[in-house]
Amino acid sequence: MSESASVLDRKLPPIAELLVTSLALMLAGGVYLAAHLPRPPALGPVEILLVAGAVLTVVALVLLSRIRPFAWNVFFKVARWALLAYVVIAGLLGFVFIFDHTRGATLVVLILTLVVFAFDVPAIIAFTVARYDEASAG
Repeated sequence: MSESASVLDRKLPPIAELLVTSLALMLAGGVYLAAHLPRPPALGPVEILLVAGAVLTVVALVLLSRIRPFAWNVFFKVARWALLAYVVIAGLLGFVFIFDHTRGATLVVLILTLVVFAFDVPAIIAFTVARYDEASAG
């Protein structure tokens, strides 16, 4: 009982919160771009959202890498399969944009947004599972 209580009471950095915020920024940028297609949209706001989301993802992953002890085997097992699924999803979405004749800088920004999206969701899922693993409590 005390072992599971220590897993629940453990203080961790706001990794999930940072990743969810990054995911929200990616979704907002994607919706903004998709709403303006097929006309060329203004890329400035989306580029800001993309950079902010990518920075949040990197910060979350750096904070995650500094957690000791942590159930890394569980994290990587879950992350591997979730990443596979989300790479397929991001690939299909990228194909849709290419098939719809999205070109140039708009396509680059959309693809980069999908890349960040494809890392955010598996990291959220894997972190959420691994943080409650009893081995991670130490």
